[in-house]
Amino acid sequence: MCVPEDGGALRIRLGATTGALVQSDPTKRGLTVDYQTINYSERDGVAVVALNRPEVYNAFNETMKDELRGIWQMLRRNDDVRSIVLTGAGEKAFCTGIDRSEVPAEEGEYTFDPYTYDDPGRDIGPRSQNLWKPVIAAVNGMACGGAFYLLGECDFIIAAENATFFDPHVSYGMPAVFEPILMLSRMPFGEAMRMSLTGADERIGAAKAESIGLVTQVVAPEELQTVAFDVAAAIAARPAAAVQATLRTLWAARDLSTSHMTDLGNIFLNLSMSAESMAEGQATFMARKKAPPVIR
Repeated sequence: MCVPEDGGALRIRLGATTGALVQSDPTKRGLTVDYQTINYSERDGVAVVALNRPEVYNAFNETMKDELRGIWQMLRRNDDVRSIVLTGAGEKAFCTGIDRSEVPAEEGEYTFDPYTYDDPGRDIGPRSQNLWKPVIAAVNGMACGGAFYLLGECDFIIAAENATFFDPHVSYGMPAVFEPILMLSRMPFGEAMRMSLTGADERIGAAKAESIGLVTQVVAPEELQTVAFDVAAAIAARPAAAVQATLRTLWAARDLSTSHMTDLGNIFLNLSMSAESMAEGQATFMARKKAPPVIR
C-alpha cells in the first residue's frame, strides 16, 4: 500500500495510449471494452496496459483490481498478443499502491484477522493470474508501496529518468511485508531493507535503480513508451512457444536450485520444440534479413 494525495474517484473510459496504437476489438472474443480505469490497446503483437487514474497517481481501487485481473486472464487466451507493456498514465506516477481514500475504516477502530485477511494487491499481477507472456514495466514518476505487486511480477523494468521507487509503509505505522518480499528478487538485500525501513524519507532514483539491477534501462521521459514498445515488439516477433518456454524456465530457476532446475530443463525445452516453432525459427535464420541489434 501507499498513501497518495487526496483525489477524486473519477472514472476514465477506455482510450488509446500514445503514438499510433490502435485499439483491438476484444468484442470478437466476447469481452467488454468498457474499462473504467485502464487504457488498453494492441499493435504488432504487443498489448499496452496503462493504469489510468492519474488524478490519484494511478492508485488502484476495487474497479482497477477487477479490470487488471480480467485483462491478464483475457491475454492468456489472446493469441494475437505475444508480449505486453505495463505502464501508467500521466507523468507523475506509475502507481502509488492502494487508493486509501476508498478503504473503509471505522474511526478509532481497526481489526485484523490473520486467518481471513485477503491482502488487496496479491492477485493483481500477471503471474498471479497465470499469464506467462513477457510483461515489460515502463515506469514514469513514482512507483511505491503496492506498485511492487505489479513490478514484482513483471519480467523486467524500463524507467524514465524521473522514476523513483520507495516504500512508505513504516512511515504510516504499517509493516512492509508482501511488497518487499516480491522485490527481494530484483534488488540486493541491503537495498530492499533500506528502502523498507526508511519509508517515505528516501527514494531510489532511476540511475541508482539501474546501478543495482532494479531496472534494466533508463531513458528520457518522452522516449519511455517508444523504447518499451520497441523492446516488446522485438520479443513479440520471436516464435511464441520459444519465448514462453524461456520465460517459464527462468522464473522456475529463480525459486529452485540449479541442480533441480537443470533436471527439469528437458521439460521446458520440449514445450517449445514443436515442428511449427522450429520451422518459424529456421525461416528467420535462412532469410538473414534483420535490423542491426540495439546496443545499450
